[in-house]
Amino acid sequence: MKIFVSLLLLFSFYADAQEKYSMRLVYGQATTNSLLKVVTGRVGSHPENLHTLALDGGYLLTQNLFDLPVDIYLKGGVSYFNEGAYDDTYEMLTYVKAFYNVDFADNRMRFGFGEGVSYTTSLLEAERYESSQDGGNTSKFLNYLDISIDFDIGKFLGSPLWEETYVGILLKHRSGIYGLINNVANGGSNYNSIYFERNF
Repeated sequence: MKIFVSLLLLFSFYADAQEKYSMRLVYGQATTNSLLKVVTGRVGSHPENLHTLALDGGYLLTQNLFDLPVDIYLKGGVSYFNEGAYDDTYEMLTYVKAFYNVDFADNRMRFGFGEGVSYTTSLLEAERYESSQDGGNTSKFLNYLDISIDFDIGKFLGSPLWEETYVGILLKHRSGIYGLINNVANGGSNYNSIYFERNF
């Protein structure tokens, strides 16, 4: 964890002015609540206290799409899942993410939505738990959603050095899209997360 934070700080001091790339450090905890419940504010938790640590990188594909305040990134990353009594698991994912930028009073807030695919080295305990409750299946390969809201701490603090450094909350979501992927209808997972992200 300290190594990842140090890398993020290093990028803050040596950021390239074009800001074509991004790096994000994420910490999340599993919840048994559904996607709908989480996005409506009912965060919840998981009885096994499962958590994840992730590092994502991104490349800016389009800025101000159709003259709207929307930026599109191609992203990929790796995640480590602490599975409690079970073997720890790793995830590889790739996705496309759109950010809707809201500028006000010299500050910036971003609403993000990403869609892609996720592969884990073994079945996640959070997904085994979910499928056991509903009698469904689960899979290593699933659809991935990345839903976030953040703000630019550099603009908020009035520090140019920290501009394009974002702090936010994130929902990491894996699912089979109601059975469309590998016949997984109810065996997905949700991780409520916080993150730091730096554009450089």
